Amino acid sequence: MGAFTGFILMILSILRLVLSATSAYMPGDRKTYIVHMDKAAMPAPFSTHHHWYMSTLSSLSSPDGDAPTHLYTYNHVVDGFSAVLSQTHLKNLQKMPGHHGTYLETFGHLHTTHTPKFVGLKKHAGLWPAAGFGSDVIVGVIDSGVWPESPSFKDDGMPPVPERWRGACEVGVEFNASHCNRKLIGARSFNKGLKQYGLKISTTFDYDSPRDFFGHGTHTSSTIAGSRVQNANYFGYAEGTAIGVAPMARIAMYKIAFYNDTLKAAAVDVLAGMDQAIADGVDVMSLSLGFPETTFDENPIAIGAFAALKKGIFVACSAGNSGPRPYSIENGAPWITTVGAGTVDREFAARVTLGNEELSVIGKSVYPENLFVSREPIYFGYGNRSKEICEGNSTDPRAVAGKYIFCAFDYKGNITVSQQLEEVRRTRAAGAIISADSRQNLFPGDFDMPFVTVNLNNGELVKKYIINADNATVSIKFQITILGTKPSPQVAKFSSRGPSLRSPWILKPDILAPGVDILGAWVPNRPIATIRDIGKLLTEYALESGTSMSCPHAAGIATLLKATHHEWSSAAIRSAMMTTADVLDNAYDMIADISTGVAGTPLDFGAGHINPNKAMDPGLVYDIEVQDYINYLCALNYTSQQIRVLTGTSNFTCEHGNLDLNYPSFIIILNNTNTASFTFKRVLTNVAVTRSVYTAVVKAPAGMTVAVQPVTLSFDEKHSKAEFNLTVNINLGNDVSPKRNYLGNFGYLTWFEVNGKHQVRSPIVSAFSVSNGQ
Repeated sequence: MGAFTGFILMILSILRLVLSATSAYMPGDRKTYIVHMDKAAMPAPFSTHHHWYMSTLSSLSSPDGDAPTHLYTYNHVVDGFSAVLSQTHLKNLQKMPGHHGTYLETFGHLHTTHTPKFVGLKKHAGLWPAAGFGSDVIVGVIDSGVWPESPSFKDDGMPPVPERWRGACEVGVEFNASHCNRKLIGARSFNKGLKQYGLKISTTFDYDSPRDFFGHGTHTSSTIAGSRVQNANYFGYAEGTAIGVAPMARIAMYKIAFYNDTLKAAAVDVLAGMDQAIADGVDVMSLSLGFPETTFDENPIAIGAFAALKKGIFVACSAGNSGPRPYSIENGAPWITTVGAGTVDREFAARVTLGNEELSVIGKSVYPENLFVSREPIYFGYGNRSKEICEGNSTDPRAVAGKYIFCAFDYKGNITVSQQLEEVRRTRAAGAIISADSRQNLFPGDFDMPFVTVNLNNGELVKKYIINADNATVSIKFQITILGTKPSPQVAKFSSRGPSLRSPWILKPDILAPGVDILGAWVPNRPIATIRDIGKLLTEYALESGTSMSCPHAAGIATLLKATHHEWSSAAIRSAMMTTADVLDNAYDMIADISTGVAGTPLDFGAGHINPNKAMDPGLVYDIEVQDYINYLCALNYTSQQIRVLTGTSNFTCEHGNLDLNYPSFIIILNNTNTASFTFKRVLTNVAVTRSVYTAVVKAPAGMTVAVQPVTLSFDEKHSKAEFNLTVNINLGNDVSPKRNYLGNFGYLTWFEVNGKHQVRSPIVSAFSVSNGQ
């Protein structure tokens, strides 16, 4: 901890002691407020704003000695001061010239930015110290490039580059070898395929080099292995210490996406990038991109990932952002760890106060200005449905000039929040308060005006206040970050859902990881947000959402596991992640699907939400050999040519073709039927250091029966193996038709260690084939 931070903590501790000690002597209505003043209104006799503020407070004193208590005068963060005031003081202050507004004091605490903490990583216990924070593991990131000057890629305290590293730092447009260091140890770019299509790389919106223009690759890289950066934030939101999941790991960037009229990645360039990463000696690959689902031999990521598998390289890929539609998974090959996106226990908010504190609610906002809105008039088109819901071209700009607009929720579902905001923008209103379903997605930087979304219950309260008030007004405090929100995680609406269209016999996604409003390093050359009438804004750190953000979390955790267990295969690492994943949220309910508001299923979140500390010590793993994957391809009826293209070998036979991979999950596909039966065969490997005994426990819903044989497994030593069969019978009844999400039902198999701590859990799922869909 730095001396300055220590000093601030000391002052905060003293302040808390002072407040605690003095509160017993204060009248019950005395509270601490932050008072915003209009500096331009300072009367001429005062030489400084501080003197004006002190005089203002002095004038509030009553004859009985009840005087306000001045705390701080602010010169930079806000225009104003803080003070302890009674309700009488407050009412008199609000009538004074120059008073802009008051906000009740709230207490916070110091924190990180925040996903390593959310997934349970701790500095002095668990996977972080056991893995040396990912020391000397090399992660190849296949993406849009990197901004090497970002503080997240500083190499302070990093040891020399591993001697086994064979990579390079390429020279290109605004990029040279000196941009690499002991953190960013390699950077290359691949665009020959793009150029062969006659697509010229934009000289205005990109760089013909490993340098990132769009920010995507910079963000994902910093999420995986970014160095510790204090005071990172997105315009005041998510402020804290930014740090990657594996902060001592090395990063190598392979830029394969370039801008022409859109951001494009040619398949040949992706393959070249993955090929070079293997040659350079990476240990982990992270790909937050996808191609349209085809057979695996036509998919460059599936091909490159198989080659990586053979070299012992772990490959994590994003599941895609086409949710909540079922069968929308991308990167569904069973040798890829496919990562869905979930929320974290953090929200970015604004406090909305109506009138003279008649109503105060918390809403969601990432408006990037520390704007203080105080007692501004608010308009609601009451009595006209089109105006009430801010339907396009329904509002007269003259009626809302200088006012905030309240937009009611459209229960018919015809108008989205984005469309409502476009209507508000058209009218040139001051801003908007919108009653919104929490399932609607909004992203930072989407809109250039002050706006807040409130949930439906609060929206009804706001509407009621406006209808009944004579002169409705609104005050808003932006840039509030709330931690510990429940329930978390939830499956993001956009996260692609299973089953896999091309490979439905393997449950996908594999795992859920943080992917909503993730703070990461950004490119400071490209505006990310706009404030109306002020202009465009630049930042070094940005909030981004997508499975592009969840994938690097899984890749970072795989990096830590690789550093801890050098001998583990990629399948063993994936198994450890899956069998120890959490299926309950922080409110101890089943992880919810945010698109429906009810409990999710393994088609949404796979095995559950990733838990790195548990994954470090899973007890048992389901391992898979290269030949097992070839047998799976044979069972998919791939031709010899397809298998050779995909696997890079002609030395194979298909005499043992089998759709039943030794996977850490189980799925039965129902083809034009509501009944099915299948016996899965599995082999478990003991990765604990001691001998152990495990007992099977099944949790099955109505319509599913499960039998395990044998129900007890014994392991004599580390690396010893044991086999079991799992027979699943599905009978959903005659009146059951495929649901919207294609789910039949699901349960769980858990192996409990006798007199031990390990629990090895796998989902059991039945799902309708896509041909059954409605």
